[in-house]
Amino acid sequence: MQLGPSPFRSVCSVTVLVPRVNVKSLQQTKRFVMETRIMNTPQPTKMPAFRQVGEKQLPNPVLCMAWSPKRDLIALANTAGELLLHRLANFQRVWSLPPNENTGKEITALAWRPDGKILAFSLGDTKLVVLCDAEKAEILHLFPLENPVSCMHWMEVLEESSILNSFYTSEDESNLFLPKLPTLPKSYSTTSKIFSEEKSDEILNLLGEVRLNILVLGGGSGFVELYAYGMYKIATLPGVPGMCSSLCLSSDLKSLSIITEIRSAGNDPEVCYIQLDTGLLSDCLPEVTRMARKFTHISTLLQYLRLSLTCMCEAWEDILMQMDLRLTKFVQEKNTSTQVQDEFLELLLWGQSSPELQALLMNQLTVKGLKKLGQSIETSYSSIQKLVISHLQSGSEALLYHLSEVKGMSLWKQKFQPLGLDSAAIEHAITAVGSFTLKANELLQVIDKSMKNFKAFFRWLYVAMLRMSEEHVPPELNKMTQKDIAFVADFLSEHFSENEELFDRKGKYFNVERVGQYLKDEDEDLVSPPNTKGNQWLKFLQESTQLKESPLLFPSYSQKSLHFVKRMMEGVIELCLQKPAEVIGKSVKQAVCLPLYTVPESSENTPRLFELPSLYNDKKTNMHYGVFCMPEISPCKLYLLRKFTDPFRPVPNTLMAIDLSNVLSHSIDDDAAGASSDCVYSCQDARFYDDETLTVVLRASEEDNRGRVLAQLPLGSALSCEEEFNWDPSLRLDQQSGAIPVKGLVLENQWRDLENMKAQFVAVNGIRKVACVLSSNLRHVRVYEMDVEDEEDEERPESQNASSNQDGLEETPAIQGEAEGGETEGGGQRAKELLESGEALELS
Repeated sequence: MQLGPSPFRSVCSVTVLVPRVNVKSLQQTKRFVMETRIMNTPQPTKMPAFRQVGEKQLPNPVLCMAWSPKRDLIALANTAGELLLHRLANFQRVWSLPPNENTGKEITALAWRPDGKILAFSLGDTKLVVLCDAEKAEILHLFPLENPVSCMHWMEVLEESSILNSFYTSEDESNLFLPKLPTLPKSYSTTSKIFSEEKSDEILNLLGEVRLNILVLGGGSGFVELYAYGMYKIATLPGVPGMCSSLCLSSDLKSLSIITEIRSAGNDPEVCYIQLDTGLLSDCLPEVTRMARKFTHISTLLQYLRLSLTCMCEAWEDILMQMDLRLTKFVQEKNTSTQVQDEFLELLLWGQSSPELQALLMNQLTVKGLKKLGQSIETSYSSIQKLVISHLQSGSEALLYHLSEVKGMSLWKQKFQPLGLDSAAIEHAITAVGSFTLKANELLQVIDKSMKNFKAFFRWLYVAMLRMSEEHVPPELNKMTQKDIAFVADFLSEHFSENEELFDRKGKYFNVERVGQYLKDEDEDLVSPPNTKGNQWLKFLQESTQLKESPLLFPSYSQKSLHFVKRMMEGVIELCLQKPAEVIGKSVKQAVCLPLYTVPESSENTPRLFELPSLYNDKKTNMHYGVFCMPEISPCKLYLLRKFTDPFRPVPNTLMAIDLSNVLSHSIDDDAAGASSDCVYSCQDARFYDDETLTVVLRASEEDNRGRVLAQLPLGSALSCEEEFNWDPSLRLDQQSGAIPVKGLVLENQWRDLENMKAQFVAVNGIRKVACVLSSNLRHVRVYEMDVEDEEDEERPESQNASSNQDGLEETPAIQGEAEGGETEGGGQRAKELLESGEALELS
């Protein structure tokens, strides 16, 4: 049956979508309603939120923290003297470098090389600066200083020029003329706690990129030094007053900004901003880069030679001294007046020996011991010989090559004389390297002769001892020609008679083994120097007055050990390297000195390594920035100082203040948002995130009890302030703070509450878009990705939300070991796998 038309007419069709909401509480219902209202309300353009990606309670307070410029890695130094490397994801530990008695236990500052492959840290107790491989946690290079370092900064020069570009492409010309230096063998790599296996490749990689980078070090008593490529001291800057607390060298090398604390008797420390004119470095940038690169090559080669010599010392075994010790004891205890040489000659010629000699051979040396000694000598000498040929000689040749090029540069006086290159000092350095090469060749000759002598001597003595013990003598050993007998007789005459004379005259022990004396790090003369009698070349030189003083001939130092000549060579090269650092340092002049404020005694317990002011260099606009607070004068203001890198160029709006009292905007629902706009905030810490943004940790006033906030302050509006501040140079800044122009800021959503955390300090990296917040007790750490949307609370890992509500809570060592112990298992291989994972990839 067909139905008639419906009495109801459809006017419109409406589809109602009812969202499914799993309401767990009244608070979640209110939150859902608020979010629905926000979705249907036109929103202003907003910055991305911050996403927490890791949190941890650390067992030891943190003293320094620094983000890698190229990877999602952060380095931490704690009060226990440990250096730790953590990944961004879940704050997972990659490796830890424990304190070392040879290096030090008091880390005072950290800095990453601009390519992120080397991490530098300073040690206050030993006054050392150490360069560490970021991938393997291995110490590659270290150098001592006269003063402890309180701050450091590692920058990269970004200036481009046709001269520099041609140098960058031709810098590896040495590879066309010099063979590649061989890797130090595993079996003889140094076992010291400072260096570990297979260092030669890493040492050569210390050079890094050709583009110039400079490590700036600052400390007390006006101590400021600049190290090109982190290794070669390119300048020592005199006349900086007070204790340096922050440094920033501009990327164009025109100036260096320093924050110092100047202490005077009876007064509070005064914080000052100083700008130094480093125009010579900027004006001579191509020449500075060439010179620094060459000297860094030289420093690297010296390190390579040190390790090679260490390997040689390890290849020489203590077992080789057994023969000398036994003969010394034999001379001391024997009752007869017969010389040792005569007793051995009687055994050689007549096959008879005294009871004392027979007891020495059969009871102390023994047949088995003599055989083992002969094998050890042959193995040890062969290893040392290979190291001399492949490593010492190759390294010395490369050193001569680079020093010769530096000498050629020094003769171009128009370009390099202003930098302090002294051709006479470089000539002395070349002569010292030549003497070291001669001493290495002398050692080769001694090894070659000793191997022949010992082989014949031990073969004869082995047969004689077998006969004494009435054992079977193999037929191949029983045949001894008249030539062999004469060879052994000469060996006895040369070695034993000379040793008995030394023993009678100086009371020294026998020194039949001649190689070990070359490897002793002593200032004394060689016990048994090589016999140069009858050498026609030496006789000719002594009789020729012209050749005797010729600069073309290298002195040989025949009475000294290889170690002694090596130390002498290092000293001469060090003098050669010091002159440019002195000349460049004297050219640096103070251009600006601005007294800012005094530090009250009540803040003396604050960790100085994190305390403001902080400095930043804007590479695009060639501008120095400094940010600081004056809590005693204006607790709710943040001050921004800026200067051009050219210290003689005036800058508008040198100083301005940012009002933080109501920096957070009104939320849509004051009840849900906590009415945060009514809070009055002050700045705990501030770091430059990028050229236009400042990352700050804010603290609500005590009466508000709102906790801490992490925020991003855009600086565009503050820098556009047109009101000028007339600085009275006769007064400190805090004495004229009322005249500083003030700019108010209101944030939309560029902030986040730091719940359950007394946040105090922050470290940021705008390139990687990450931040690390540290609590006031220096043990509670949170890590954030700054430009990504945050996840919902219920989707976050429980480990992040269930963090301690008390800053005093810390993990016990046992818990820490369970949580992180597995991350370091496998040593360097494990660390390498973590570094190569997706979170630690280099920027493409």
